[in-house]
Formats: sequence, C-alpha cells, structure tokens
Amino acid sequence: MGFVAFSPLAFAQNNNPRPNPDSEVSQQEKDKDNDKETRNGFWEANLVGGNYMVALGRISSVSRHKYVLDGSVIVDEVTIDTEGQALARFYFISPIEVGGTGAAAADAVERAAALLDGAVRRAGVDVQDMVVKKYPLTTHSKTIEYRLLSEQQLGALYGSAKTAWVTGKGRVFTGR
Repeated sequence: MGFVAFSPLAFAQNNNPRPNPDSEVSQQEKDKDNDKETRNGFWEANLVGGNYMVALGRISSVSRHKYVLDGSVIVDEVTIDTEGQALARFYFISPIEVGGTGAAAADAVERAAALLDGAVRRAGVDVQDMVVKKYPLTTHSKTIEYRLLSEQQLGALYGSAKTAWVTGKGRVFTGR
C-alpha cells in the first residue's frame, strides 16, 4: 500500500489565481494590522525567514516587478536598494499557467514539492519560508533575500516600505 503525502511546501502557494475579492479585501485589512508607523527613522520587516531594518535616509529606491524563472515559475519581487552595500529582495513564487491548463507548471510544482518535502524531513526546518537558490547562478554577494508565501503579503510589504520612504516616517511590517 502506497503512502500519498500532501505538502504545502510547493512553489504554488495559491492555487486560485483569481481570489474572491471579498477574501482579498479582508486579507488586505489583516495585512494593514501588520504594518505600524513608528517614530524612528527606520523601515523594518520582521518575517518568518528573518528580519531586515534600514534607515529611511539610506533608501535610494523601492521597486516591485515580476519575471519568469527557469520557464516554470513567476517571481514577484520587491527590491529595496540602499546607499550601503546591500540590496534587499523580498519575493513570492507562483507557477506559470501554460495554455490555460498549467500542465507543465503543475508537473514542475509537483517535482519541487517532492524535493522540498524530502528536504524538510531531512533538515527539520520550514523550507517553505526559506529563500530558494541554485549555486552559483542565484548566489549574489551583498544581497539579502526573503521569501513570502502570499502575493497579498508581498503587496502589503511593498506598500509599507514605499509609504515609509515617501513620508519619511518609520514603519514596522510584520509578516507571517
């Protein structure tokens, strides 16, 4: 008798590409509760994968963009560039829908899920919260990276960083 395991640790964090607008609004409201203005001159992100803090006066740009990685996933990325030597990247990964069926992406996601499942069992860590790198192609010196598990949370993080930078008022964003 075979054992079938379901893992939420796949690249596909959201199987529903068009969420219910009501649930999206409530999620945005929840994310607002995780973004607080502070009196200091810093923007801070406290995430499951680690913490990041930067002086607002050192931020030179805040951006958000998407790109295709290895022809199988879409990376939605927020980048915070600073006058220092480090670049911060926060990203969310989702599968590509191919021809409306998503068959190729589904196969890639299933393979990734199996690999991640095995890694979790061996490492005893929450791999889904960790940054995914393929040495040496995605290892960049002086780059700080964080992975988020929802597109909505990434949007809330972007809004928090942008608001802090534009207004000059410190903020603390807390993610799950």
